[in-house]
Amino acid sequence: MEQKDYYDILGITNDAPHKQVRDAYRKLALLHHPDRNRNNPEAAERMKAINEAYAVLSDPQKRREYDALKQTYGSAAYGQFRQTHSDQDIFRGSDIRQIFEELSRAFGFRSFEDIFRESYGAGYRTFEFRQPGAFGRVIMGGLGGGQAAGKNTPLVGFLEKLIRYGLKKKWGIELPEKGRDLQDEVVLSPDQARLGEKIQYTNRETGRQLSVTIPANTRAGQRLRLKGMGEPGRGGGEAGELYLTVNIIAVQNNLKMGDGPL
Repeated sequence: MEQKDYYDILGITNDAPHKQVRDAYRKLALLHHPDRNRNNPEAAERMKAINEAYAVLSDPQKRREYDALKQTYGSAAYGQFRQTHSDQDIFRGSDIRQIFEELSRAFGFRSFEDIFRESYGAGYRTFEFRQPGAFGRVIMGGLGGGQAAGKNTPLVGFLEKLIRYGLKKKWGIELPEKGRDLQDEVVLSPDQARLGEKIQYTNRETGRQLSVTIPANTRAGQRLRLKGMGEPGRGGGEAGELYLTVNIIAVQNNLKMGDGPL
């Protein structure tokens, strides 16, 4: 496994106090924030390393475990630590969310959820629940388990269903669940596709009528995304998306030479 050092990543010494750890993270998070480096994939990877380093070093227990491994394994401590700590273990209980939200409010960046979905996979989601005698945050998908970004393995899907069932049965808590995405086709004339215009569209599955804006220079086979126009979510979850595949059909002129109004 690649050798890293969490202290080097944050640019601090091994005996840095908690405030210095947090200040170093805030400075680096602002510098490498994805919204300031949209065309720099290296910045995104750097941001992930910074997040991980801070999540470990800001937690007293994880930091003690990491320091003990450094004493024993030296520069190989990172590999030893990652053998026993998944992404979920590392980020559990971290205040990274709070820091990201502070940066979002101060500089107009995207939210914590948007950034972490982009960095760790489309399946990454967090849910908070508050009930009399019960409070917590659940992380599902995306992080941990060695799964590829955006993939949802059968095991992950089963565990998510199990967590949902347990929370609902024991405390009556229904976690938000996004609605299903819908797929359909929209037929345009060449002029509509080239010039763009607003058209009326009726979804074949739901019968819902929508006004859809067609961008100029739309191509055949292009997919148009209508956010929140899929199936409704459950438990307060957001609605799914509606994806329309463009089909361009030329309008045939059936008039022959000499035909037409007199």
